Amino acid sequence: MTSKLTENAKGVYIIAATPFTDDGALDLQSVDTLTDFYIRCGVHGFTLLGMMGEAHKLTADESIEVVKRVIGRAGDRQVIVGVSHAGLENVRRLSHEVMVAGAAGVMVAPPAGLKGDDGIYNYYAQVFETLGPHIPVVYQDYPQATGVYLPPSVFERLVDDFKQLVMLKHEDAPGLAKLTRVRESEKKPGRRRVSILVGNGGLYLPQEMRRGADGAMTGFAWPEMLVQVYELFAAGKAEEAEDLFDIYLPLVRHEVQPAIGLALRKEVLFKRGAIRSPRQRAPGSSLTATDRAELESMMARLERRLAASGRHKLAAE
Repeated sequence: MTSKLTENAKGVYIIAATPFTDDGALDLQSVDTLTDFYIRCGVHGFTLLGMMGEAHKLTADESIEVVKRVIGRAGDRQVIVGVSHAGLENVRRLSHEVMVAGAAGVMVAPPAGLKGDDGIYNYYAQVFETLGPHIPVVYQDYPQATGVYLPPSVFERLVDDFKQLVMLKHEDAPGLAKLTRVRESEKKPGRRRVSILVGNGGLYLPQEMRRGADGAMTGFAWPEMLVQVYELFAAGKAEEAEDLFDIYLPLVRHEVQPAIGLALRKEVLFKRGAIRSPRQRAPGSSLTATDRAELESMMARLERRLAASGRHKLAAE
């Protein structure tokens, strides 16, 4: 069993897709091959049942089955599980089940439409009380989806008052100023520094790393790029990290398109041999023949640019 998540977490915690068969059934064989693919790409941890993972389309039993399956293959890599739900009892039950299964911590997003600073603070106070002090929690800050803006001052209050809050999943956009504000506030005497992993498909990763992020928590379908950029920054090679990121940037940008982003991501994972089908469970988006041809052209261009730069793509397939 891996250790629990702490404020010192760093690296790339991949937001894992959930594979389905062509008829929409959960594909456990592809869960295995996808987990192995991510490990070959060098990821430092996993995040399951996130928004990208189509968690809302899984039954309660399927959710636990996916978590146990990945934990069973992840080795010493930590696994964080998204447990957001409108009802706190459901948050409590799933959190305790996944922690028993070997998860390192859980991730909770605010319920859509939560209003005001006190509303945010009081909601998370209830979450922490419900879960107890021994389950590490990640605050999922994704206002584009939840409609809930997290002021840095509210996050600082939560960090000061609740030791089980160990990480910010930072996905606000624009959010660079917020990241800087949080890092600056941690320099005050007695204030705790927490881990910050960033999302948004990795679109702003170099700038976020420069501003104090500890790594990425996103689902870009070339995880080896995220890992290599993180490792270059960690080695003090920021310019080299940016040069590598620039090669992949057209695909990073392409993948974050609203509505079809997940379809593109699963198509890439399918083409890279990580899953047997790019199918989403209904309702889901789909790609046209033109979309697929466009993606194939962009993937071929990536290969040419990597070769021209003298870099070799990780043999992840």
